[in-house]
Amino acid sequence: MYIPKKFKVTNVNEIRDFIQENSFGTIVTTEQGKPIATHLPLLLNKKGDNYYITGHMAYANPQWITFEGENKNVLVMFQGPHAYISSSWYEHENVPTWNYQAVHVYGTANIMNEQELEEDLIGLLQKYELHRTNAILWENLSSQTKKQIKGIVGFKIKIQEVQAAYKLSQNRNKEDYHNIIEKLSAEEDINSKALADVMKNRK
Repeated sequence: MYIPKKFKVTNVNEIRDFIQENSFGTIVTTEQGKPIATHLPLLLNKKGDNYYITGHMAYANPQWITFEGENKNVLVMFQGPHAYISSSWYEHENVPTWNYQAVHVYGTANIMNEQELEEDLIGLLQKYELHRTNAILWENLSSQTKKQIKGIVGFKIKIQEVQAAYKLSQNRNKEDYHNIIEKLSAEEDINSKALADVMKNRK
């Protein structure tokens, strides 16, 4: 993706944390030259020196078949809060814009075997259930429920390239920056308020 220098993020730990906190991603592949996409909860895993994006989709979803084709290249997109920025919030006349956080991950995909898929489901449930009362964890599921694993396909994407853009008014002066945060905080939109918090924590 196009990333102006001021908005480019290269810190590996920061990008890793962003993916873990905004893990509902979009997987894009091509089928006979046509882009296709699926929106899924995903995990970021490290094995040895390599990072992987892992997850699963319904067996009925034909996109998983593209993971087995000649072109295994995959784009995974993660997005944080985003919001409209009015130029009326600046000290001087300028054009309005849109602030956002986005990470693009490029890699090659492979289908998991059943053991790998089970391990990934264990990790997924631990991430989203462990802190809950009466947590639904893999080891507590009935054998009948576990049989539903037959209806999904697990995949792992070996990461080859990462592009990260945080467009957060870094090109504005201090007064404009803090005024934007104040205006976003006053908006009714949830994304605007979340973006204001992100900007507060960065300066």
